[in-house]
Amino acid sequence: MNAATTILDEQLDRLTNFEPSPFPVISLYLNTQRDGSGRPTFDAFVRKELPARAETYTPRSEERESYETDIERIDSFLKTELDPSTKGLAIFACSGEDLFETVQLATPIDENQLFVHNQPHLYTLAKLHDQYPTYAAVIADTDEAHIFVFGMRTKLDQQSVEGVKFRRTQAGGWSQARYQRHIDEFRDQHVKEMIDELDRIVTEEKVLHILFAGDEVLLPLLRDNLPQHLAEKVFDIVKMDVRTPEHEVLQLTLDAMQKRDAESDAEKAQRLLNEYRSGGLGVLGVRQTLAALRNGQVDELLVSARVEGIEADHEKAVRDMLEKELGVLSEPADQEGDLQMILSDALVTRARQTGAKVTFIEDPELLKKFGGVGALLRYRHAGVIQ
Repeated sequence: MNAATTILDEQLDRLTNFEPSPFPVISLYLNTQRDGSGRPTFDAFVRKELPARAETYTPRSEERESYETDIERIDSFLKTELDPSTKGLAIFACSGEDLFETVQLATPIDENQLFVHNQPHLYTLAKLHDQYPTYAAVIADTDEAHIFVFGMRTKLDQQSVEGVKFRRTQAGGWSQARYQRHIDEFRDQHVKEMIDELDRIVTEEKVLHILFAGDEVLLPLLRDNLPQHLAEKVFDIVKMDVRTPEHEVLQLTLDAMQKRDAESDAEKAQRLLNEYRSGGLGVLGVRQTLAALRNGQVDELLVSARVEGIEADHEKAVRDMLEKELGVLSEPADQEGDLQMILSDALVTRARQTGAKVTFIEDPELLKKFGGVGALLRYRHAGVIQ
Protein backbone atom coordinates (compact mmCIF):
# COMPACT_ATOMS: atom_id res chain seq x y z
CA MET A 1 0.00 0.00 0.00
CA ASN A 2 1.16 3.53 -0.63
CA ALA A 3 3.07 4.76 2.42
CA ALA A 4 0.89 7.85 2.96
CA THR A 5 -2.30 5.77 2.87
CA THR A 6 -0.84 3.20 5.26
CA ILE A 7 0.20 5.90 7.74
CA LEU A 8 -3.26 7.49 7.67
CA ASP A 9 -4.95 4.12 8.30
CA GLU A 10 -2.60 3.42 11.21
CA GLN A 11 -3.17 6.87 12.70
CA LEU A 12 -6.94 6.51 12.48
CA ASP A 13 -6.70 3.15 14.22
CA ARG A 14 -4.55 4.56 17.04
CA LEU A 15 -6.78 7.59 17.53
CA THR A 16 -9.92 5.46 17.41
CA ASN A 17 -8.66 3.41 20.34
CA PHE A 18 -7.73 6.43 22.48
CA GLU A 19 -9.54 6.09 25.81
CA PRO A 20 -11.60 9.07 27.16
CA SER A 21 -9.29 11.29 29.19
CA PRO A 22 -9.78 13.66 32.16
CA PHE A 23 -7.42 16.03 30.34
CA PRO A 24 -8.53 18.19 27.39
CA VAL A 25 -7.89 16.60 24.00
CA ILE A 26 -7.34 19.07 21.17
CA SER A 27 -8.44 18.17 17.64
CA LEU A 28 -7.33 20.93 15.27
CA TYR A 29 -8.15 20.89 11.54
CA LEU A 30 -6.54 23.52 9.32
CA ASN A 31 -6.61 24.49 5.67
CA THR A 32 -2.90 25.14 5.14
CA GLN A 33 -3.04 26.40 1.56
CA ARG A 34 -1.22 29.70 0.98
CA ASP A 35 -2.80 32.91 -0.21
CA GLY A 36 -1.74 34.83 -3.32
CA SER A 37 1.30 36.24 -1.57
CA GLY A 38 2.43 32.84 -0.28
CA ARG A 39 1.37 33.40 3.34
CA PRO A 40 -0.63 30.85 5.38
CA THR A 41 -4.28 31.74 5.96
CA PHE A 42 -4.83 29.85 9.24
CA ASP A 43 -2.69 32.03 11.55
CA ALA A 44 -5.52 34.30 12.72
CA PHE A 45 -7.75 31.32 13.52
CA VAL A 46 -5.06 29.59 15.58
CA ARG A 47 -4.06 32.78 17.46
CA LYS A 48 -7.68 33.48 18.41
CA GLU A 49 -9.29 30.10 19.02
CA LEU A 50 -6.62 28.14 20.89
CA PRO A 51 -6.05 30.73 23.69
CA ALA A 52 -9.79 31.42 23.98
CA ARG A 53 -10.51 27.77 24.86
CA ALA A 54 -7.73 27.84 27.47
CA GLU A 55 -9.71 30.44 29.44
CA THR A 56 -12.44 27.86 30.09
CA TYR A 57 -10.09 25.91 32.40
CA THR A 58 -9.17 26.92 35.96
CA PRO A 59 -5.77 28.71 36.12
CA ARG A 60 -2.90 26.48 37.29
CA SER A 61 -5.10 23.38 37.17
CA GLU A 62 -3.71 20.17 35.66
CA GLU A 63 -6.18 20.52 32.78
CA ARG A 64 -5.07 24.10 32.07
CA GLU A 65 -1.37 23.18 32.23
CA SER A 66 -1.89 20.26 29.84
CA TYR A 67 -3.78 22.49 27.42
CA GLU A 68 -1.21 25.30 27.49
CA THR A 69 1.62 22.81 26.90
CA ASP A 70 -0.28 21.59 23.85
CA ILE A 71 -0.64 25.15 22.54
CA GLU A 72 3.13 25.64 22.73
CA ARG A 73 3.83 22.38 20.95
CA ILE A 74 1.28 23.10 18.22
CA ASP A 75 2.76 26.57 17.70
CA SER A 76 6.26 25.08 17.39
CA PHE A 77 5.08 22.45 14.89
CA LEU A 78 3.35 25.04 12.69
CA LYS A 79 6.48 27.22 12.64
CA THR A 80 9.17 24.60 12.14
CA GLU A 81 7.76 21.23 11.01
CA LEU A 82 4.83 21.90 8.69
CA ASP A 83 5.64 20.69 5.16
CA PRO A 84 5.14 23.60 2.69
CA SER A 85 3.40 21.23 0.25
CA THR A 86 0.71 20.30 2.79
CA LYS A 87 -2.81 21.54 1.96
CA GLY A 88 -4.72 20.11 4.88
CA LEU A 89 -3.53 19.44 8.43
CA ALA A 90 -5.02 17.65 11.43
CA ILE A 91 -3.38 17.81 14.86
CA PHE A 92 -4.46 15.77 17.88
CA ALA A 93 -2.83 16.78 21.16
CA CYS A 94 -3.14 16.01 24.87
CA SER A 95 0.10 16.36 26.84
CA GLY A 96 -1.58 14.92 29.93
CA GLU A 97 -1.87 11.63 28.01
CA ASP A 98 1.34 12.03 25.99
CA LEU A 99 -0.63 12.39 22.74
CA PHE A 100 0.63 14.38 19.77
CA GLU A 101 -0.37 13.13 16.32
CA THR A 102 -0.18 15.14 13.11
CA VAL A 103 -1.74 14.24 9.76
CA GLN A 104 -0.41 16.23 6.80
CA LEU A 105 -2.54 15.86 3.69
CA ALA A 106 -2.26 16.78 0.03
CA THR A 107 -6.03 17.30 0.21
CA PRO A 108 -7.37 20.67 1.42
CA ILE A 109 -9.61 20.76 4.47
CA ASP A 110 -12.60 22.96 3.68
CA GLU A 111 -12.62 24.99 6.89
CA ASN A 112 -10.53 25.53 10.00
CA GLN A 113 -12.01 23.71 12.98
CA LEU A 114 -11.08 23.30 16.64
CA PHE A 115 -12.63 20.68 18.91
CA VAL A 116 -11.70 20.24 22.58
CA HIS A 117 -13.17 17.19 24.26
CA ASN A 118 -12.13 14.05 26.14
CA GLN A 119 -11.33 12.09 22.96
CA PRO A 120 -9.95 12.92 19.51
CA HIS A 121 -12.61 14.22 17.11
CA LEU A 122 -12.30 11.88 14.12
CA TYR A 123 -15.46 12.61 12.15
CA THR A 124 -13.74 15.09 9.82
CA LEU A 125 -10.69 12.90 9.17
CA ALA A 126 -12.76 9.75 8.68
CA LYS A 127 -14.99 11.62 6.23
CA LEU A 128 -11.99 12.64 4.10
CA HIS A 129 -10.79 9.04 4.19
CA ASP A 130 -14.19 7.83 2.93
CA GLN A 131 -14.70 10.55 0.31
CA TYR A 132 -11.35 10.05 -1.43
CA PRO A 133 -10.55 6.31 -1.52
CA THR A 134 -7.62 4.87 -3.44
CA TYR A 135 -8.49 4.08 -7.07
CA ALA A 136 -6.69 3.28 -10.31
CA ALA A 137 -7.25 5.00 -13.66
CA VAL A 138 -6.07 3.05 -16.72
CA ILE A 139 -5.69 5.29 -19.79
CA ALA A 140 -4.79 3.12 -22.78
CA ASP A 141 -4.63 2.75 -26.54
CA THR A 142 -3.02 0.14 -28.77
CA ASP A 143 0.43 1.75 -28.46
CA GLU A 144 0.72 2.61 -24.78
CA ALA A 145 -1.02 2.67 -21.41
CA HIS A 146 -0.69 4.80 -18.30
CA ILE A 147 -1.89 3.48 -14.95
CA PHE A 148 -2.45 6.20 -12.36
CA VAL A 149 -3.17 5.57 -8.70
CA PHE A 150 -5.08 8.39 -7.01
CA GLY A 151 -6.07 8.82 -3.39
CA MET A 152 -7.04 11.75 -1.15
CA ARG A 153 -7.39 13.88 -4.30
CA THR A 154 -3.76 13.50 -5.37
CA LYS A 155 -1.56 11.16 -7.43
CA LEU A 156 0.03 8.40 -5.41
CA ASP A 157 1.72 6.45 -8.20
CA GLN A 158 2.02 6.16 -11.98
CA GLN A 159 3.27 3.34 -14.23
CA SER A 160 3.41 3.06 -18.03
CA VAL A 161 3.22 0.08 -20.37
CA GLU A 162 4.54 0.51 -23.90
CA GLY A 163 3.11 -1.47 -26.81
CA VAL A 164 4.72 -2.18 -30.19
CA LYS A 165 4.13 0.52 -32.80
CA PHE A 166 3.49 -0.64 -36.38
CA ARG A 167 3.51 1.10 -39.71
CA ARG A 168 2.27 -0.46 -42.96
CA THR A 169 5.04 -1.84 -45.19
CA GLN A 170 5.45 -1.14 -48.89
CA ALA A 171 4.65 -3.58 -51.71
CA GLY A 172 6.70 -6.75 -51.47
CA GLY A 173 6.38 -6.81 -47.69
CA TRP A 174 4.08 -8.90 -45.54
CA SER A 175 0.74 -9.98 -46.97
CA GLN A 176 -2.24 -8.19 -45.43
CA ALA A 177 -3.40 -11.33 -43.57
CA ARG A 178 0.04 -12.00 -42.10
CA TYR A 179 0.44 -8.35 -41.19
CA GLN A 180 -2.92 -8.40 -39.36
CA ARG A 181 -2.03 -11.58 -37.47
CA HIS A 182 1.11 -9.95 -36.15
CA ILE A 183 -0.83 -6.84 -35.12
CA ASP A 184 -3.34 -9.01 -33.25
CA GLU A 185 -0.58 -10.98 -31.53
CA PHE A 186 1.22 -7.89 -30.32
CA ARG A 187 -2.07 -6.27 -29.28
CA ASP A 188 -2.93 -9.34 -27.21
CA GLN A 189 0.52 -9.21 -25.62
CA HIS A 190 0.03 -5.50 -24.88
CA VAL A 191 -3.28 -6.26 -23.15
CA LYS A 192 -1.70 -9.08 -21.11
CA GLU A 193 1.14 -6.83 -19.94
CA MET A 194 -1.32 -4.11 -18.95
CA ILE A 195 -3.44 -6.54 -16.95
CA ASP A 196 -0.38 -8.01 -15.22
CA GLU A 197 0.85 -4.54 -14.25
CA LEU A 198 -2.61 -3.46 -13.13
CA ASP A 199 -2.97 -6.60 -11.00
CA ARG A 200 0.35 -5.90 -9.32
CA ILE A 201 -0.57 -2.28 -8.60
CA VAL A 202 -4.04 -3.13 -7.29
CA THR A 203 -2.53 -5.65 -4.89
CA GLU A 204 0.35 -3.50 -3.67
CA GLU A 205 -1.62 -0.25 -3.40
CA LYS A 206 -4.81 -1.82 -2.00
CA VAL A 207 -6.81 -0.22 -4.81
CA LEU A 208 -10.58 -0.30 -4.21
CA HIS A 209 -11.88 0.88 -7.60
CA ILE A 210 -10.71 0.88 -11.23
CA LEU A 211 -11.67 3.23 -14.04
CA PHE A 212 -10.84 2.59 -17.71
CA ALA A 213 -10.39 5.22 -20.40
CA GLY A 214 -8.97 5.07 -23.92
CA ASP A 215 -9.79 4.07 -27.46
CA GLU A 216 -12.76 1.96 -28.53
CA VAL A 217 -10.56 -0.79 -30.02
CA LEU A 218 -8.50 -1.71 -26.97
CA LEU A 219 -10.93 -1.24 -24.07
CA PRO A 220 -13.26 -4.15 -24.98
CA LEU A 221 -10.21 -6.45 -25.19
CA LEU A 222 -9.02 -5.22 -21.84
CA ARG A 223 -12.39 -5.75 -20.16
CA ASP A 224 -12.91 -9.19 -21.73
CA ASN A 225 -9.57 -10.48 -20.42
CA LEU A 226 -9.73 -9.14 -16.87
CA PRO A 227 -9.69 -11.74 -14.09
CA GLN A 228 -12.79 -11.70 -11.90
CA HIS A 229 -11.13 -10.06 -8.88
CA LEU A 230 -10.20 -7.05 -11.04
CA ALA A 231 -13.43 -6.94 -13.05
CA GLU A 232 -15.39 -6.54 -9.79
CA LYS A 233 -13.54 -3.31 -9.05
CA VAL A 234 -14.28 -1.58 -12.40
CA PHE A 235 -16.83 1.19 -11.87
CA ASP A 236 -16.76 3.17 -15.12
CA ILE A 237 -15.40 3.47 -18.66
CA VAL A 238 -14.90 6.95 -20.08
CA LYS A 239 -13.53 8.44 -23.29
CA MET A 240 -10.13 10.00 -22.83
CA ASP A 241 -7.04 10.40 -24.96
CA VAL A 242 -3.94 8.62 -23.73
CA ARG A 243 -2.06 11.94 -23.92
CA THR A 244 -4.47 13.75 -21.58
CA PRO A 245 -2.49 15.84 -19.04
CA GLU A 246 -2.28 14.43 -15.54
CA HIS A 247 -4.28 17.21 -13.86
CA GLU A 248 -7.14 16.67 -16.31
CA VAL A 249 -7.03 12.92 -15.71
CA LEU A 250 -7.34 13.56 -11.99
CA GLN A 251 -10.29 15.94 -12.35
CA LEU A 252 -12.17 13.79 -14.87
CA THR A 253 -11.72 10.66 -12.78
CA LEU A 254 -12.70 12.49 -9.58
CA ASP A 255 -15.91 13.59 -11.30
CA ALA A 256 -16.58 9.97 -12.28
CA MET A 257 -15.87 8.82 -8.72
CA GLN A 258 -18.26 11.39 -7.26
CA LYS A 259 -20.99 10.27 -9.67
CA ARG A 260 -20.37 6.66 -8.66
CA ASP A 261 -20.45 7.58 -4.95
CA ALA A 262 -23.78 9.40 -5.36
CA GLU A 263 -25.30 6.34 -7.02
CA SER A 264 -23.84 4.05 -4.37
CA ASP A 265 -25.16 6.26 -1.54
CA ALA A 266 -28.67 6.16 -3.01
CA GLU A 267 -28.51 2.36 -3.40
CA LYS A 268 -27.30 1.85 0.18
CA ALA A 269 -29.94 4.20 1.59
CA GLN A 270 -32.65 2.30 -0.29
CA ARG A 271 -31.27 -1.04 0.91
CA LEU A 272 -31.29 0.29 4.48
CA LEU A 273 -34.94 1.35 4.17
CA ASN A 274 -35.90 -2.03 2.73
CA GLU A 275 -34.16 -3.88 5.55
CA TYR A 276 -35.81 -1.68 8.17
CA ARG A 277 -39.30 -1.99 6.64
CA SER A 278 -39.08 -5.77 6.52
CA GLY A 279 -37.84 -6.03 10.08
CA GLY A 280 -34.54 -7.27 8.73
CA LEU A 281 -30.95 -6.18 9.18
CA GLY A 282 -31.44 -2.44 9.33
CA VAL A 283 -31.99 0.27 11.97
CA LEU A 284 -32.78 3.96 11.57
CA GLY A 285 -32.28 6.96 13.81
CA VAL A 286 -29.72 7.90 16.44
CA ARG A 287 -30.96 5.81 19.37
CA GLN A 288 -31.38 2.57 17.44
CA THR A 289 -28.02 3.03 15.77
CA LEU A 290 -26.24 3.75 19.07
CA ALA A 291 -27.84 0.66 20.60
CA ALA A 292 -26.70 -1.47 17.65
CA LEU A 293 -23.18 -0.05 17.93
CA ARG A 294 -23.19 -0.83 21.65
CA ASN A 295 -24.09 -4.45 20.86
CA GLY A 296 -21.46 -4.76 18.12
CA GLN A 297 -24.16 -5.49 15.53
CA VAL A 298 -23.33 -2.83 12.97
CA ASP A 299 -21.81 -4.00 9.70
CA GLU A 300 -21.98 -0.60 7.98
CA LEU A 301 -22.79 2.78 9.49
CA LEU A 302 -24.52 5.26 7.18
CA VAL A 303 -24.14 8.80 8.49
CA SER A 304 -24.72 12.27 7.09
CA ALA A 305 -21.65 13.97 5.64
CA ARG A 306 -22.84 17.15 7.38
CA VAL A 307 -22.70 17.34 11.18
CA GLU A 308 -25.74 19.59 11.22
CA GLY A 309 -27.70 16.84 9.49
CA ILE A 310 -27.35 14.53 12.52
CA GLU A 311 -30.24 15.05 14.94
CA ALA A 312 -31.01 13.13 18.14
CA ASP A 313 -34.51 11.63 18.13
CA HIS A 314 -34.73 11.89 21.94
CA GLU A 315 -32.12 14.24 23.38
CA LYS A 316 -32.10 13.12 27.03
CA ALA A 317 -32.07 9.42 26.13
CA VAL A 318 -29.26 9.98 23.63
CA ARG A 319 -27.16 11.89 26.16
CA ASP A 320 -27.65 9.08 28.68
CA MET A 321 -26.56 6.49 26.11
CA LEU A 322 -23.49 8.50 25.15
CA GLU A 323 -22.29 8.95 28.72
CA LYS A 324 -23.40 5.78 30.51
CA GLU A 325 -22.95 3.23 27.74
CA LEU A 326 -20.30 4.66 25.44
CA GLY A 327 -18.44 6.87 27.92
CA VAL A 328 -17.85 9.72 25.48
CA LEU A 329 -19.84 12.61 26.97
CA SER A 330 -18.13 13.95 30.07
CA GLU A 331 -20.53 16.84 30.62
CA PRO A 332 -23.86 17.97 29.16
CA ALA A 333 -23.68 19.85 25.88
CA ASP A 334 -24.81 23.44 26.23
CA GLN A 335 -26.03 23.89 22.69
CA GLU A 336 -27.53 21.71 19.99
CA GLY A 337 -24.43 22.13 17.85
CA ASP A 338 -22.23 20.81 20.69
CA LEU A 339 -24.37 17.69 21.01
CA GLN A 340 -24.30 17.15 17.24
CA MET A 341 -20.51 17.40 17.24
CA ILE A 342 -20.14 14.91 20.11
CA LEU A 343 -22.76 12.59 18.65
CA SER A 344 -21.31 12.57 15.13
CA ASP A 345 -17.90 11.70 16.48
CA ALA A 346 -19.22 9.05 18.87
CA LEU A 347 -21.01 7.27 16.03
CA VAL A 348 -17.94 7.21 13.77
CA THR A 349 -15.49 6.29 16.53
CA ARG A 350 -17.65 3.46 17.89
CA ALA A 351 -18.17 2.10 14.39
CA ARG A 352 -14.42 1.95 13.74
CA GLN A 353 -13.81 0.41 17.18
CA THR A 354 -16.17 -2.45 16.36
CA GLY A 355 -14.86 -3.05 12.83
CA ALA A 356 -17.86 -1.55 11.04
CA LYS A 357 -17.52 0.20 7.70
CA VAL A 358 -18.40 3.90 7.78
CA THR A 359 -20.11 5.50 4.77
CA PHE A 360 -20.74 9.24 4.71
CA ILE A 361 -23.93 10.09 2.80
CA GLU A 362 -23.45 13.27 0.78
CA ASP A 363 -27.11 13.92 -0.14
CA PRO A 364 -28.71 15.20 3.10
CA GLU A 365 -32.20 14.27 1.90
CA LEU A 366 -31.49 10.52 1.81
CA LEU A 367 -31.50 10.11 5.60
CA LYS A 368 -33.02 13.43 6.69
CA LYS A 369 -36.26 11.90 8.05
CA PHE A 370 -34.24 9.63 10.30
CA GLY A 371 -31.86 12.10 11.89
CA GLY A 372 -29.15 11.54 9.30
CA VAL A 373 -28.15 8.14 10.72
CA GLY A 374 -28.81 4.46 10.10
CA ALA A 375 -26.99 1.15 10.05
CA LEU A 376 -26.94 -2.15 8.19
CA LEU A 377 -26.54 -4.96 10.70
CA ARG A 378 -24.59 -8.20 10.93
CA TYR A 379 -27.40 -9.82 12.94
CA ARG A 380 -30.53 -8.97 14.87
CA HIS A 381 -30.41 -8.48 18.65
CA ALA A 382 -33.10 -8.00 21.28
CA GLY A 383 -31.19 -5.03 22.71
CA VAL A 384 -32.02 -2.80 19.73
CA ILE A 385 -34.61 -0.17 20.68
CA GLN A 386 -37.91 -0.63 18.88
